[in-house]
Amino acid sequence: MTPLSPPTDLFETTDETIRAVLTGYRRIALVGASAKPERPSHGVMGFLIRHGFEVTPVNPGLAGQVIHGRTVVASLDEAGPLEIVDIFRASDQVGPVVDEAIGLGAKVIWMQLGVVHREAAAKARAAGLTVIMDRCPAIEWPRLGLTQS
Repeated sequence: MTPLSPPTDLFETTDETIRAVLTGYRRIALVGASAKPERPSHGVMGFLIRHGFEVTPVNPGLAGQVIHGRTVVASLDEAGPLEIVDIFRASDQVGPVVDEAIGLGAKVIWMQLGVVHREAAAKARAAGLTVIMDRCPAIEWPRLGLTQS
């Protein structure tokens, strides 16, 4: 998939970009995965799997456990190969995740609702990655009327 041209505003994400990401990539490393059903990362992971994505949960505290039939790995480098890095972490913890994702050849950084890190977003965009911030694929998928491929 060819990278889309970055928006001028770091918060600007077009529907075209979101659609291209959700239909063009299948491998997701979900950083901050939770085994607790009440946590958003748990529900979003299930949603992504049901919609045909290959999701690897990443959480050092849960490494070796199974969530939604997928074995949790301790670090992002164990989740490869990856295309999208979906981040469920506090905004102040995003920088190192983005640095690692860039080094591992990720194509997309997706920061979940409430997760915003301007410097990390700028760094990822400068490295050629598509960045989506403060959005959720489980909301965007139905909003855009996407269907499972």
